[in-house]
Amino acid sequence: MWQVEASGGGLVTALEPVLRQKGGLWIGWPGVYEDGGLEQALAAKGVEAGYALKGVNLTEEEVGDYYYGFSNEILWPLFHDLQNLCNFDPAYWNVYKEVNAKFAQVIARNVSRLDYIWVQDYHLLLVAKELRNLKVRNKTGFFLHTPFPPLDIFLKLPWRRQVLQAMMEYDLLGFQTARDRNNFLQCVESLIKGVQHDARRQVSTIARPERELKVGSFPISIDFGQFARDASQELVAQRAWDLCQAVPDRQIILGVDRLDYSKGLPQKLQAFRYALEQYTDLQEKVTLVQVVVPSREDIPEYQELREEVEGLVSEINGRFSRWAWVPVHYMYRNLPRMELLAYYRAAAIALVTPLKDGMNLVAKEYCAANVDRNGVLILSEFAGAAVQLRGGSLLVNPYDVESTAQAIYQAFIMNTNERRSRMKRLRSSIRARDIYWWVDFFLREARVT
Repeated sequence: MWQVEASGGGLVTALEPVLRQKGGLWIGWPGVYEDGGLEQALAAKGVEAGYALKGVNLTEEEVGDYYYGFSNEILWPLFHDLQNLCNFDPAYWNVYKEVNAKFAQVIARNVSRLDYIWVQDYHLLLVAKELRNLKVRNKTGFFLHTPFPPLDIFLKLPWRRQVLQAMMEYDLLGFQTARDRNNFLQCVESLIKGVQHDARRQVSTIARPERELKVGSFPISIDFGQFARDASQELVAQRAWDLCQAVPDRQIILGVDRLDYSKGLPQKLQAFRYALEQYTDLQEKVTLVQVVVPSREDIPEYQELREEVEGLVSEINGRFSRWAWVPVHYMYRNLPRMELLAYYRAAAIALVTPLKDGMNLVAKEYCAANVDRNGVLILSEFAGAAVQLRGGSLLVNPYDVESTAQAIYQAFIMNTNERRSRMKRLRSSIRARDIYWWVDFFLREARVT
């Protein structure tokens, strides 16, 4: 018997509230290779969720070459400026094209003439091109949740022109930040002949003989209201109090990251270690709670990253632990939502320091859940969220261990008035530009609202 559960990834976290409110059809790979009875299970789950679900059947070989291969051994590292980790296997490209065609076929069978097709993320860059091959004329939009690399890095991709030309088959392309949008436009200017664009507005236009393509920056967000309401529940408040009582007279520093080399986990731990060395009054006065969410555990690079992280945790604890004080509490698991909210409320400091991130919704979740308004957000300047949250956070370069350690100490000694003032600005900004603002902004530009 099938049991259908939502993924815990950032894309689902962001989009699920929108679909629940507005309805629609979510098409995706269900995460399994068998399909006997799955369609009925997805239909039942859709009734419960408030929107329909449709699966795209993929073989184990297709998932290996398309998802783990092209998407996550080529596009993911390339789009995060880590081209040295790319595996440009030509077989991956062929299967990536085939799977994008599969998605297009399922979409084509399930849309009506007036439906708007909104494709999400780097796994499906070619879908609009495949839809046009199938004579589907619906309006199509695409949103990239990751960064888009600058020209000198994008040029490393052997299929660079094919990818750009396929992306230009959409009617509207959305990126997280103006920098990502401008990187894309620079790549188009350099690699596609005869393209003209107007970049004077937040949403630029590219004039093409057959139609106009719009390209804009649309910073994604969270359901601020829901996070704040859930964090205010008595159950969460009690659990947060229990967490604080477990480490009395200490500030909790919280890190919540998926296991991925783009998240800067080793650098974060090195900065925390340096802070304990340089600012000795932090010792026995702070506790770093580091939650690492398992991800792609079968890939050797991720196994090696986990070993490195756990080695650093062990080294820090072995060196600095005292009676009744362990500096790093490490959890390798996905926390249930209410438990996570309790940690958000209990944490005096959030340490969000990816090496590169499209947005990073953990930073926004922490602020939304900080209903007591006394937390401090330390944020990487290379996270997309830094554009919006720079006014209230402490921005750091995660490669700079010294400055990150200094920011930890600055947050530790920050007085209550400054904490509240900064958190008030952060919460106001996220409340004003929540997930519903994001979807309305995108669909207005798509002219489907």
